[in-house]
Amino acid sequence: MAKEVQAAVVEATNGAFEIKNVLVDDQPGPNEVLVHIVASGICHSDEAVRVGDAGAIPLPIVLGHEGAGIVEKVGGSVTGINVGDHVVLSYDYDGTCDNCLAGMPASCENWTVLNMGGRRPNGDATFTTKKGQAVGNFFNQSSFSTTTLVQDRNVTVVGKDVDLRKVGPLGCGFVTGSGTVFNTLKPEPGSTMAIFGTGAVGAGALMAAKIAGCSQIISVDIKPNRLATAKEIGATDTVNSAEVDPVKAIKDLTGGHGVDYAVDTTGISSVMKQSVDALGINGVMAPLAVSPKELSLVPFGDLVAEQKSVVGVLMGNAVPQIEIKRLINFWQKGLYPFDKLEKTFKFSEINQADQASTSGAVIKPVLIMDEDYSV
Repeated sequence: MAKEVQAAVVEATNGAFEIKNVLVDDQPGPNEVLVHIVASGICHSDEAVRVGDAGAIPLPIVLGHEGAGIVEKVGGSVTGINVGDHVVLSYDYDGTCDNCLAGMPASCENWTVLNMGGRRPNGDATFTTKKGQAVGNFFNQSSFSTTTLVQDRNVTVVGKDVDLRKVGPLGCGFVTGSGTVFNTLKPEPGSTMAIFGTGAVGAGALMAAKIAGCSQIISVDIKPNRLATAKEIGATDTVNSAEVDPVKAIKDLTGGHGVDYAVDTTGISSVMKQSVDALGINGVMAPLAVSPKELSLVPFGDLVAEQKSVVGVLMGNAVPQIEIKRLINFWQKGLYPFDKLEKTFKFSEINQADQASTSGAVIKPVLIMDEDYSV
């Protein structure tokens, strides 16, 4: 059985998103969930796949991995998720490897295959054309569609009073930034942090740093409007790196010491190097962008001499079913105002929304698939 749905398909590298009618398997397997998508954020990772910066991902593909929607059907072995539940979707993991069992699903031994392989865990296609051609999925989620089939591990159930048009981006962009701070960097109250790039991931890190009690949070960007927004949501200082040397500016702002922590969300080689150089002694930097660019370091001079560290963090090292609910709780208490960074677009406007994200005009575009939805 299959259900005809609308989905944004990328046929070839650098190709536009094309809204097409495709078929989705609407008979969930034992651990699968059929979800009616209400809205989905657009993430830089979607653009990275579209333009070929994320490696060899099978095409054609339905992208999207910041979906929010309503459960239509559940498989026979699914527990804790019911028809009619409101859900936010995030990444997939196997739940059985040593890292998953240790509570670190972002370090799942099968993470790449499950999220980047383009197929369901059993090898079947999620989507097909009317002629039977397989269309790849993404993150086992593919939320750029009006209905999608996901694994139960992709799903976080949220309250029905939560506006599904707002919370999809908590599944990737915001959770990546905030999770990096909460789960990996774990800044001490009173510590200092510099965040390079003020998009959704950088904003997530910024809001989390404020909640964590950092005494100085320095946002770095080249766009004055984004720096102004960063100031509104908690940055104590901003640096326009198009106008001044950001490393010198950060050292000046910290009394010559440098920061305790730095986060880079740009993926630009020179900027990543600046984020390391801006660290003080024992400082830690986390590069988060999906980027093919290199970070060139001289280990002794750049790291060893001042005992600096560079740490890789995937998906904020977050357990989605815990972290998404925590971020919603912070949001409802006014501590995590991520929705101030969002702008909604019709599903048919996906290419305009993607361009607005890429150009920096919009921090977090959100596509509305179900325009009849209301809280």
